[in-house]
Amino acid sequence: MTTLLSLLLGAGPLLLLALNPVHGSDNATLPLVLWHGMGDSCCNPLSMGSIKKMVEETIPGIDVLSLMIGKTVIQDTENGFFMDVNEQVSMVCSQLAQDPKLKDGYNAMGFSQGGQFLRAVAQRCPSPPMKTLISVGGQQQGVYGLPKCPGESSHICDWIRKKLNSGAYTDIVQKHLVQAQYWHDPLNDDLYKKHSLFLADINQERVVNETYKKNLQLLDKFVMVKFLQDSVVDPADTEWFGFLKTGQAKETETLQESVLYKEDRLGLAAMDAAGKLDFLGTEGDHLQFTREWFNAKLVPYLR
Repeated sequence: MTTLLSLLLGAGPLLLLALNPVHGSDNATLPLVLWHGMGDSCCNPLSMGSIKKMVEETIPGIDVLSLMIGKTVIQDTENGFFMDVNEQVSMVCSQLAQDPKLKDGYNAMGFSQGGQFLRAVAQRCPSPPMKTLISVGGQQQGVYGLPKCPGESSHICDWIRKKLNSGAYTDIVQKHLVQAQYWHDPLNDDLYKKHSLFLADINQERVVNETYKKNLQLLDKFVMVKFLQDSVVDPADTEWFGFLKTGQAKETETLQESVLYKEDRLGLAAMDAAGKLDFLGTEGDHLQFTREWFNAKLVPYLR
């Protein structure tokens, strides 16, 4: 199956492989953990495999772990659609805890839905310690639309769209459809808060879990990348932790305008005041970026 990331990057992976290494790294460089997005897998040479190789060539000596959710690449791809997100996060927490290379800490980079999944890891599993979290197009406040899913996965996305529109918060859809677990319906806020198995929990929508709040604030940096012409994520403001205002589906609000921030339910206001939140914007559609942009904007966080 052609992956979503490779389709969206287009010729990007070929360009990324040509990236010149940046020398001067040392043994203090932390390992990097990658989590792919919907429709992708850990190891596709045109997408995450290319990213992994690029980072290794750019920062000599760095250990890069690209997460496989399942025992095979096929399972990994399928689980991005159908495996309970909370189970995925628990699986990753266990894997990271058993990896001796990560015991002194690691940086993490999540692509698309991998961005919010890795944030759940930071909030739920502080050991080994995540130091910097980079969310590349992650849907931190969820989505309220699935407007575009090109390529061979389009028939799957058509089916997902129908299920989300007909009953995203029913038990069976919540338990068996990944995208339903971060579906955020501003017109049915009570249903979302009550029945969302994943997003409402990690975003403190029901109760404030002080452990989540404390653990997230242990990060040195939380970097959020927004694609300024994103036609895949709806609304695109979710990539900077903004979202649609409750009760309607047209007007958005920024993170700083939200109740989540004003009440500091997750510690984001405190992190912002401490200079721990970075908001990066880049021209282009979802997950479209050049090697020069990646090298200039993201690599410095990995050193």
